[in-house]
Amino acid sequence: MNAANLTALIGRALLALIFIISGFGKLADPTGTIAFITSTGAPLPELGYAIALFVELGLATALLIGYRARIVALAIALFTLVTAFMFHFDLNDQLQTILFLKNLAITGGLLQIVVHGAGNLSLDGNRR
Repeated sequence: MNAANLTALIGRALLALIFIISGFGKLADPTGTIAFITSTGAPLPELGYAIALFVELGLATALLIGYRARIVALAIALFTLVTAFMFHFDLNDQLQTILFLKNLAITGGLLQIVVHGAGNLSLDGNRR
């Protein structure tokens, strides 16, 4: 085990953690989550909820263990970028601006995984 692989594992874990925690929050309150999605004017809020659960619980878990990490990271990055613009793009609101920029930063971290992969401490690394 070297520092680069350990750092890649820690990076994946930290990125996955925010999605997994958010996903469990949505799972615990589907009615509230769907109501929030509806309140933003987003189309098909029930489908949006299902997509959010798939990404935040399913894909984030795959990212955590490093399974198909490049493809998974790209999918999560696209989801994160879309949600940044759908839910947080209000530059007149300081909190929403910070959340928007947080989503952009997370997208940047995910794109690093797209380029560099999961590292050797992952299912992808063990398949090689």
